[in-house]
Amino acid sequence: MHKLSLLLLCLLSLTTFAQEEEEAPHSHRMGRSLKFPDVPGYKVLKCDLHMHTVFSDGSVWPDIRVAEALKDGLDAISLTEHLEYQPHKADIPHPDRNRSYELALKEAKDHNLLIIRGSEITRKMPPGHNNAVFIQDANKMLIQDSVEVFREAKRQNAFTFWNHPMWTSQRPDGVATLTPMHKMLIKEKLLDGIEVVNDNSYSDESLQIALDNNLTIMGTSDAHKLVDWTFGIPKGGHRPVTLVFSKDATPEGIKEGLMNRRTVAFFKDLLIGRDEYLIPLVKASLTVTSAKYIAKTSVLSVTIENLTSAEFTLMNRSKYTFHEHSDLVTIPAGGKTVIKVKTKDKISSIDLAFEVLNAIHAPNSHPSITITAQVSQ
Repeated sequence: MHKLSLLLLCLLSLTTFAQEEEEAPHSHRMGRSLKFPDVPGYKVLKCDLHMHTVFSDGSVWPDIRVAEALKDGLDAISLTEHLEYQPHKADIPHPDRNRSYELALKEAKDHNLLIIRGSEITRKMPPGHNNAVFIQDANKMLIQDSVEVFREAKRQNAFTFWNHPMWTSQRPDGVATLTPMHKMLIKEKLLDGIEVVNDNSYSDESLQIALDNNLTIMGTSDAHKLVDWTFGIPKGGHRPVTLVFSKDATPEGIKEGLMNRRTVAFFKDLLIGRDEYLIPLVKASLTVTSAKYIAKTSVLSVTIENLTSAEFTLMNRSKYTFHEHSDLVTIPAGGKTVIKVKTKDKISSIDLAFEVLNAIHAPNSHPSITITAQVSQ
């Protein structure tokens, strides 16, 4: 009887596993944990610096945010609770605005995850909602004046950024627009960055504001509920993050990288950033593992491997045409794609030029790269 029960349990487990695989396939071969390679001179750190818990208007305890971040393979998070908006205070009274950070820090103490102290300055437009991270004491930021609170953040050596400037609750047309107050904050160096990506939204206008005003490009989840629900992670989705190009994996390194605008936002397989960081990241992400001619032909078989959690979409801009592809090539996350190139004459090396359609360096504009391969004899 015991053996029969054990056999039935095993069969049930296998059936459940098969059903889960069928119902919720994951597009990333690497699994849930987000992966991106380092680039020459920098570690590429995966950071989500905007999220909430029950200590403001979120739905989960801080330890859940830590657990989610560990599952997603993040390097750093910040629980940026609203300073002024506290809808759960009747049920969870907490006069200390640092409490969420302290609980997350305790939960993460035995894990390789950095917890950055931060808060969200919650005001009407302008200036709207803004985050201050790397602060020292959130309680000192309970200031009524909408400009003085930024000055207090800077007295605490914070990195500040404008949250969801495309948010339709404050911009009904969804168009991020620089106001005179924001211009003043930028001029006085009280505002350092801007969210180009927030939750499930991307804004070309925010990207242009970042480029025009030398602001750091940010991507955040702004998670309130479970990230699995919000971003469909069990079915292959991923949370938005900011990839920070840091000299080391420390809070100081991340802050220095943010202050010097060394970031790329990752959102729905899109990589959004400035060329000086975006192109090295793309080049490090795609590697040629094989290049050899098919027997008795002048068709070159080139295998390109994708080392990241982003699916790449490449448009052929080279002088060659392909044997089995059109000019559009997809390289799956964590996978490989074989491109068969018609070279006519046999060559010893090849340069393949591509426009990277899942990368954005300006509104409606994509960077280009060249992938070079040596041909095996």
